[in-house]
Amino acid sequence: MSSSASIHEKHALDRTESQPALPAVHRRFANPAPLGLFAFATSLMLISLFGVGARGVSVSNVALGPLIFFGGICQYISGIMEYISGNTFGYTVFLTFGSFNVAYAMIFIPGTGILAAYADPTTHLPTPDFDQALALFIWPFFILAVIFTVAATRSSWVLLLALACVSLEFLLLASGLMVGNDQVILASRGLGFITAFLVYWAATAGLWGGGITRFTVPVGSLIPARTD
Repeated sequence: MSSSASIHEKHALDRTESQPALPAVHRRFANPAPLGLFAFATSLMLISLFGVGARGVSVSNVALGPLIFFGGICQYISGIMEYISGNTFGYTVFLTFGSFNVAYAMIFIPGTGILAAYADPTTHLPTPDFDQALALFIWPFFILAVIFTVAATRSSWVLLLALACVSLEFLLLASGLMVGNDQVILASRGLGFITAFLVYWAATAGLWGGGITRFTVPVGSLIPARTD
């Protein structure tokens, strides 16, 4: 016992000496939730920024890379790590929204031919069918977001409100696309900023918590207190 303890202390000392700027955290796996949440929030922020036409930018192709690699692959990694750690909720949410980001980005990549399939042969602009198809694409994810919102009722207030906002955002976006109401679509994009802020908050709480920093970000835990 004393021999293994001394070996563990030696490894901790070696790490502290080789990486003095990094806090030593003794656990088998890192917490994957902050990475997944940061990727989720950043994807929402990018979609909302280009959705409202920030700085007059109308071409959103620059967001495709972050949507695929950060919003997609990083959420995949976080989801797999949550699976390994036994967190069914985190595993399901991160892989679902990671897949959404990749699938959404694929629509606007010219090489896929998806957007071109809805282009008018004369003007080369998207036909009205494109908005209807995009709405149909979003509706199933709205259903999933509602299911995730119910599942988050025993997590934290911040995460619960974030998923509720995602559900409402998808509802407004799909409805606005189906009826052709630009104001409703704009409202969904505006709600995306609120959602991104809440998800950033939850991610920061996870990253700063556990004694890694001197700061504790409150999230409003909804986990029932044990009575035994």
